[in-house]
Amino acid sequence: MDLVFPHTFVPWFRSVAPHIHAYRGKTFVIGITGELIAAGRLNAFVQDISILHAMGVHLVLVHGFRPQVNEQLLAKGHASVFSHGMRVTDPVALDCAQEAAGQLRFEIEAAFSQGLPNTPMANSTVRVISGNFLTARPVGIVDGVDFMHSGVVRKVDATAIRRAMDIGALVMLSPFGFSPTGEAFNLSMEDVATEVAIALGADKLLFMTEIPGIRESLDDPDSPIDTEIALQDAQRLLASLPRPMQPTDTGFYLQYCVRACRGGVERSHILPFAMDGALLMEVFTHDGIGTMIVDEKLESLREATSDDVGGILKLIEPYEMDGTLVKRSRTEIERDIANYTVIEHDGVIFGCAALYPYPEAKTGEMAAVTVSPQVQGQGDGDKIVKRIEQRARAMGLDSIFVLTTRTMHWFIKRGFVQVNPEWLPEARKRKYNWDRRSQVLVKKLG
Repeated sequence: MDLVFPHTFVPWFRSVAPHIHAYRGKTFVIGITGELIAAGRLNAFVQDISILHAMGVHLVLVHGFRPQVNEQLLAKGHASVFSHGMRVTDPVALDCAQEAAGQLRFEIEAAFSQGLPNTPMANSTVRVISGNFLTARPVGIVDGVDFMHSGVVRKVDATAIRRAMDIGALVMLSPFGFSPTGEAFNLSMEDVATEVAIALGADKLLFMTEIPGIRESLDDPDSPIDTEIALQDAQRLLASLPRPMQPTDTGFYLQYCVRACRGGVERSHILPFAMDGALLMEVFTHDGIGTMIVDEKLESLREATSDDVGGILKLIEPYEMDGTLVKRSRTEIERDIANYTVIEHDGVIFGCAALYPYPEAKTGEMAAVTVSPQVQGQGDGDKIVKRIEQRARAMGLDSIFVLTTRTMHWFIKRGFVQVNPEWLPEARKRKYNWDRRSQVLVKKLG
């Protein structure tokens, strides 16, 4: 039996809680490649999906079947034909696609029906609903190539999908659509997932893919994964890449992520299915594991509201306990909340500071300057200080000061100069704790 260590498990589980709260009732559209299933990853992936479902996330699952269709065609001695990055679906390929889709739907439903003890599926009840939620139209003839039964999404029945999710079901879609006359069209998983995410106004579109994400340097296969790319940067990157693209190309999934974000989906993700638990790590950790495309940086630097009191208390509590910060009560923070600036990422507060002005001395105290250990070294502290300086200038103050016992050098590097405590404004000097012997550092505002 595995041992559970409270000193690691409890802090980790608590750190996940804000994400659980944030995602309850949200809608995720998840696209999985047929390669994930062919690689034997389905059961582990379904377990992760069931955890999201148990946490109240509304889920739409779209599966692909490229390798399965290729296998069926090979067994029939029929060649797979691709053009412009799409399959040419002749009548034989259409039959193979229908066979593959039926088999995969059976396998996926069976995986969601398992309930073995001592697994994440124990005591889970995930009802899977699928149906004719998509209307399609033919690709037609492109540059002289007749794509025959290949199609693209024309319309998504978003109302019906929402009704299914509202009763607690997971909606599963195969990459098939039908015309108003009943003709079947073979679609791509990526097109279906993207159009469904846009139609639903999904909070996330996540692709489980053959690639690990977008690397920071496209010329270096060993460079780190770029965990967050702004939409404008993603569009520029996409424009620089050659076409048509194959699924293993950098831009293949990127083009759908860009389309989704432009269509109103807040975040779209490219994740490697080869990494066990990649979906959970992406959703429940700060930096994630793959690449996320966002319409704007998720990081938000803003003035605090009363809703932020709990987050600020949680952030500063460890520093109060070790003596870095002076202890502040909830009542005090609630009273002074308008003085606070916070920096948040995906709804979780990772940094804060407060500004207490002394207008008669044309200065202000920057207090409770805190950055979470999870993001230290990423520049959040500098951003908070700059925002406090902006607020001080807007109040007509000539300087700001801080009192610190442990972080003097950090402030000196940012233009603060040490002064004698006698420099403090009279009102602040009366509250100065001479036993604590805090250093006083001042920064002139130009």
